[in-house]
Amino acid sequence: MTAILQPLDLTHHWAGYFSLAVMVIAYIAAMFEESTHLRKSKPMLLAAGLIWFVIVLVYQEQGDDALAVAAFKSNLQTYIELLLFIMVSMTYLNAMEDMRIFDALKVWLVSKNLSYRQLFWLTGFLVFFMSSVVNGLTAGLLMGAVAVAVGKDSPRFVSLACINIIVATNAGGSFSPLGGISTLFVWQHGRLGFTDFFQLFIPCLVNFLVPALAMHFALPKDKPDIAIRTVQLSRGAKRIIFLFGVTIGLAVIYDMKLHLPAAAGMMAGLSILQFFYFYLQKTTPPDSQKPADNALFLGGGDVALADPANKLDIFDKIGRLEWDTLLFFYGAMMGIAGLGFIGYLEAISQVLFGQLSPTLANILIGLSSAFVDNGTLMFAVLTMNPDIPQGQWLLLTLTLGVGGSLLAIGSAPGIGLLGQAKGQYTFSSHLKWCPVIILGYFASIGVHFLVNAKSF
Repeated sequence: MTAILQPLDLTHHWAGYFSLAVMVIAYIAAMFEESTHLRKSKPMLLAAGLIWFVIVLVYQEQGDDALAVAAFKSNLQTYIELLLFIMVSMTYLNAMEDMRIFDALKVWLVSKNLSYRQLFWLTGFLVFFMSSVVNGLTAGLLMGAVAVAVGKDSPRFVSLACINIIVATNAGGSFSPLGGISTLFVWQHGRLGFTDFFQLFIPCLVNFLVPALAMHFALPKDKPDIAIRTVQLSRGAKRIIFLFGVTIGLAVIYDMKLHLPAAAGMMAGLSILQFFYFYLQKTTPPDSQKPADNALFLGGGDVALADPANKLDIFDKIGRLEWDTLLFFYGAMMGIAGLGFIGYLEAISQVLFGQLSPTLANILIGLSSAFVDNGTLMFAVLTMNPDIPQGQWLLLTLTLGVGGSLLAIGSAPGIGLLGQAKGQYTFSSHLKWCPVIILGYFASIGVHFLVNAKSF
């Protein structure tokens, strides 16, 4: 029996046609999740299972399945690293939410008695920087809640603020490896180092500022009239924020100094959170009462946790992760990896990065992220593995990160705010400002070529 040393070209084989059809059908089913109420992970998981089933079956018919099995395991390892990283990050965010950190931030913003225009810029800049370390959907929904709360009497403000928040969130998540799935993929695959992403700070800032400046003049000039409710942080809240920073630091150290996966540092940080919760459990008085709703917390001092038995359960935080999204990415990654192993992505790569210039290819891929999930697109390009310089990898990271701002349904923050500000922020209201968002898209690309010319 002769071992198969190179992947078989199955692009014109029945297994290839079958796999391609299965992936397309699964992705279409995932896109219509809102209307069918079928969770998007279900068709993608099935597609990944079927694709690799037929691949290994064909290789076994050829007498050796070792190469196909090794390819599956390699891609599975990539997914596991991503899963563990996101799992720890989202666990910390859930812990912060339980300790009312985000509620306190929202109350603090609302209590500032600012004008609509001031709130527009403050929420935009805050979410721009916050999304570089916090999940984009979480950051977007937090600032969206502020916009809805202060703009209950001004639908125009809510609409413009939501558009601004979406653009700022996507832009802020593009200059940091921690900002989203697509940037995590690039960092995880070693195409860009941790600090390389910060070269995109100025282009991303331009991407946010161009449409924001245009929308500024359409905002109401007066101040909102709002009733301020107050909120109190739970005991240990500030220390959770500190431990999250330590955990991110460990991820960077494990990657840059120890050359281990960043997920290993995140898991070490999860253990620290577990020990801290154990400490809180042992030191929280059994008769702790729920903090009063009329107590305002803007600094200084910790208070007892409400319902410590539930609040301090680390596995409760893990159980509340977006498992449907995480399993969707398993199906998408493994399905795309299967199509790549069959040979389809190599054929697409020859068209995109062979017949077209890398710059044009990356711009077109970024524009397509308004319709297709950017994490899926980034993994597809990484699987193609085009031979392009660092400047082009940065350009791809930029365009895929900010391209989702073009449409309301182009990114997770957009979809989330469509539900949160229903009736005030709509698909059509976003589309109205699409021309200035596109202007910001191309302005950021131009600035990237200007300030990062040495990376090309």
